Amino acid sequence: MNPVEGVFHDFVKLFERLDVPYAVMGGLAVRAHGIPRPTYDVDLAILVDRQQLAAVINEIRQLGYDVAEQYDKGWVDSVSGLPFIKAATFIEGRSLVADIFLAETDFLRSLISRRIRDTVNGFEAWLVTAEDLILLKLIANRPRDIADIVDVLTMQLCLDDAYLRLWSDILGVRDRLDRLRPET
Repeated sequence: MNPVEGVFHDFVKLFERLDVPYAVMGGLAVRAHGIPRPTYDVDLAILVDRQQLAAVINEIRQLGYDVAEQYDKGWVDSVSGLPFIKAATFIEGRSLVADIFLAETDFLRSLISRRIRDTVNGFEAWLVTAEDLILLKLIANRPRDIADIVDVLTMQLCLDDAYLRLWSDILGVRDRLDRLRPET
């Protein structure tokens, strides 16, 4: 098992043990919905209220991960309006990061409610749907994300176009979706 897969397993096992609804996102989800590629971090979304967050952070630390102390005081990072915390560990001389998004927005709550059970590299976990992965990648909009969307569109022949249109409008990324998939 490579170090990224070890981090992935740690967090899936933790959230399942704590009964915290989660969904795997990012490059690991691309492996399930698109063309597998290397990834160097773990991205997840969790549904936990802020009162429970401190206990979850404590459990993450007990696994040996570093979590910044400012999260203990209620502060969270944000990217494109999506709140998240970071957990890191050092394996084989390099830092491995888990970005843990908090399902506090309507979109992330929808993503959690639509998650699917699937297998990534022989390990069963809850994953975002192909549609939600595409939307996340449209929000990030980096060259690697656009390539991931193309790979997912290549592999997924049957997508919920109405869902994609609805959320891409709400998230303000419809123009990006239309450029990559004009028929939606």
